[in-house]
Amino acid sequence: MKSNRRRIGVFWVSGLILAFLSGCAGWQRSGSPREQLADAYGLKNFEQVEELRYTFNVQLPDRVISRAWSWEPKKDRVVFRGTAEQGGTVEYERSTLAGPASEPAKKVDPWFVNDNYWLIFPLRLAWDQSATMTVDDAPSPLPIGTGRARRIMVRYPSNEGYTPGDVYELFIGDSERIEQWIYRKGGDPKPTRVTTWEDYRRVGPLTLSLDHRGPDGSFRVWFTDVAVRLGGQSGWITAQ
Repeated sequence: MKSNRRRIGVFWVSGLILAFLSGCAGWQRSGSPREQLADAYGLKNFEQVEELRYTFNVQLPDRVISRAWSWEPKKDRVVFRGTAEQGGTVEYERSTLAGPASEPAKKVDPWFVNDNYWLIFPLRLAWDQSATMTVDDAPSPLPIGTGRARRIMVRYPSNEGYTPGDVYELFIGDSERIEQWIYRKGGDPKPTRVTTWEDYRRVGPLTLSLDHRGPDGSFRVWFTDVAVRLGGQSGWITAQ
């Protein structure tokens, strides 16, 4: 799958974060670092996925926001099942955004990109060939709590995406998965957001983190109603 999608800096309210995952031991396997990392999330079998369904939830200091989606990656077709306040149901193919797309589609697409990246950023990074990656030789201290992990620095170009120049520091544990990350909007030296990667679940051929928590308990992103529909099948496989 090639990426012709626009990247967003993560979470529409304050430009938060994206992130991606993966592997210490994976660096010893064949293939590029992007593929090694994304393979831990099911990259090799992603072509089986006809549709991905999920609800993105974010806890802010003063409120909780939820957004429900279904996405057909082969068509890049999106269905947003919003509340009346959010504008109701919006259906569109992302290829239409380059032309005279509907105003509702233009409104919800930044939300879609943000929420989708939160869920499958390791896969998105494999498709985002313009992003550069640097792997530290020695383990680095975790930003939340104690312990150390391998750190991977991801940098996006300054002329691309909704929030160009973003930097992500990924902390990879012995499980070959992200344990925590730091997001720096536009490469700002001061962290924009720091969260954990928790609650890993199998969702058909994919392995996804469904919970991300900030250090002081005031911020959290989590996913509910996560399921996939595979090619040639009508039923849904839910997170296990």
